[in-house]
Amino acid sequence: MDLIGLQTLLDEVAGARVLVIGDIMLDCFIDGAVSRVSAEAPVPVLAHRSEAVMLGAAGNVARNLAALGGVATLIGLIGDDDEGREVHALISEGVRAELIIDPGRRTTTKTRFVSSGQQLLRLDREDVAPAEGAVEARLTDAVKAAAGEARAILLSDYGKGAVTAGVAAAALAAAKARGIPLIVDSKARHFALYGEADVIKPNAAELAFATGLPTATDIEVEVALAEALAHSPCGAILVTRSAKGMSLAVRGQPVRHFRRPAPEVFDTAGAGDTALAALGLALAAGAKLADATRLALLASSVAVEKAGVAVVSPAELLEAELAAHRQPSEAKIVTHEGLLKAVRRWRGRGLRIGFTNGCFDILHPGHVAYLAQARSWCDRLVVAVNSDASVCRAKGPGRPINDLEGRALVLAGLACVDLITAFEEDTPAALIAALRPDVLVKGGDYEPETVVGADQVRSWGGEVKIADFVVGHSTTATLARTARG
Repeated sequence: MDLIGLQTLLDEVAGARVLVIGDIMLDCFIDGAVSRVSAEAPVPVLAHRSEAVMLGAAGNVARNLAALGGVATLIGLIGDDDEGREVHALISEGVRAELIIDPGRRTTTKTRFVSSGQQLLRLDREDVAPAEGAVEARLTDAVKAAAGEARAILLSDYGKGAVTAGVAAAALAAAKARGIPLIVDSKARHFALYGEADVIKPNAAELAFATGLPTATDIEVEVALAEALAHSPCGAILVTRSAKGMSLAVRGQPVRHFRRPAPEVFDTAGAGDTALAALGLALAAGAKLADATRLALLASSVAVEKAGVAVVSPAELLEAELAAHRQPSEAKIVTHEGLLKAVRRWRGRGLRIGFTNGCFDILHPGHVAYLAQARSWCDRLVVAVNSDASVCRAKGPGRPINDLEGRALVLAGLACVDLITAFEEDTPAALIAALRPDVLVKGGDYEPETVVGADQVRSWGGEVKIADFVVGHSTTATLARTARG
């Protein structure tokens, strides 16, 4: 799908109504710092910093539908407890909820303890018995009542009790009566539960669980998909395969494999929900299954680059698709907004951020050595480049020799440089204040007390480093030699 096709599809999905049925849970994230091991047992001690709570599972599908411009109706089970009331409080704009309270059930809650972007432990509190009796009847009645406005129905079955055989049958009957697609995200052992659903969307591990077959390679996935289709009356199965993309098996057609450049994975929690939301919303808008698959793959690729159970927006999808069409070096050149987003993502993973700046008018071995040394002091190196006007003010008429685009592209070709941005001011003080780098680096012709931003960086506990000076290399000296003929 090209950029025009993506923009067209995103315009078409706006306002599409989608019914989401399934397991609702609270996803809690407790973030902290680990600096020591407990004296009581060989376990890390997590010093609490912050907490975040958001809707997960079917609730996250609904959140993503709303973020992408759709209108979601959410049906599911909660308990008569504080967690269930918090689920109600988290229902956002663009989502209409019909939450069935089961007094004998705890609201499913997953609490993740995280440090430096890594999960240390996950604590689950849940009851997974299938809904029955009056509770199941209320679920099926809600499905029948809400299906009338929907253009697609999504089942999010996490195996927590909401998607019973009766609920699945009610969803299928409603979809057939309306002539709209039924898409299922299933963790069940057998896909036959969902009858003639239009699409079932397991991940590779879930497909292996359902078929008892390996799913590591394309060929293995194709064999497993054929086995799954042979034991289910569904129309198609779409398997999500993390960095390997997605593979689609439509009954009677060859398997198709969909790929994207592997994203920088930060957190996979909720990525399957994002994929289901994008897939269902595209099909609700009348998109072909292949195009809906491409949108789902793009959306999940953006989601895994974010912390926690995240939603994605149309603007982020367009930005990601645009970046995928750039040369790798060009993708390193970003706006201040793009830089701040990347730095937040890196910092969430506990990475050490380095910063340096300069004109870099004619790149020479001295520059390369100093940038390589700067990168050795951090996990990610940001380089801020003076704009053409800024260089002229600093160096005088006739400078720069190379314009901003040329200077940035040459820097982007260096493996030690992670991101590049430009600044118009005479100094990068404002940019340093916004980024709050952990390490501020300048070349060996500076003294620490003369480095712009040094006091700022030290104030938040950062370091100021002076790179080794490489004798005999400078842009000014090069130009002087050229002038002498």
